[in-house]
Amino acid sequence: MARTRGTWNSKGVVGAGIAAAAVVALTGYAMFSGDDGGSSEGKGGSASPSVSSSASPSATYQEPDNWTEPERWAALPRGERTNSRGSQVGFPHTTEGAVAMMAAANTTDIEADKSNVDEQLRIYYSYIAKADQSSDNAEQIELQALQTDKSLHQQMGVSAKSPLPSGAYVRSNVVGYKVIKESPNEVSVWLLSRAAQKDGETAKESNSYTRVVNGAVWENGDWKLSGAATKTALAAAQKGTQPKMVAPGDAAFNAAGWTAIREAS
Repeated sequence: MARTRGTWNSKGVVGAGIAAAAVVALTGYAMFSGDDGGSSEGKGGSASPSVSSSASPSATYQEPDNWTEPERWAALPRGERTNSRGSQVGFPHTTEGAVAMMAAANTTDIEADKSNVDEQLRIYYSYIAKADQSSDNAEQIELQALQTDKSLHQQMGVSAKSPLPSGAYVRSNVVGYKVIKESPNEVSVWLLSRAAQKDGETAKESNSYTRVVNGAVWENGDWKLSGAATKTALAAAQKGTQPKMVAPGDAAFNAAGWTAIREAS
């Protein structure tokens, strides 16, 4: 597969810049900011998991003080095993199994002993479809992650070769989803994620939200993130109404059609 930077370029994020940029980089699929989203084809229209390593935040979403119970909840299934890279794999051959894989691929934890490069390559080799994997793409993923790591270290006031400050972290997890298209072997969704960043033991945690389209295909007995499926999903998403980026507990979360995610037992 030809190396193509920008098959789907980042369109920006809402909230904390570096934290959200790290989340974007880890899955390498198109982000949206505000109400406009899009994709651009690379050479030959081939699918390449590519993103910008930096993102420009727009207005930060503020969670409401009053809680409104989500109308739709899902306890997503777990993978049946953990692979050698520490990722859950082996998800059920169902729509919720596909969503669970995509949620796992968008769940990240960067801290003193775990870099953005570590997390991004773990996800790349655990969850990206074979058609989208190549040595060039792996190199590009690693280079982008290195740039995000450098920015993160700079923001936290430490050198690029030093560990993050004690107690510092950047974490993300998926809090909601909305199905775009589903079939037995292909599922695409909007994912709503929360990114949390803490710059040290005494620093205050900051939170931001991101909204992303992912497409997955059933491949060799498991779900995998697919460039072709995501590209199709982006085209479908652009024809419809993009769900508002609002947290569970906000009344607008229900109006937007999100399904909240609770921890599986």
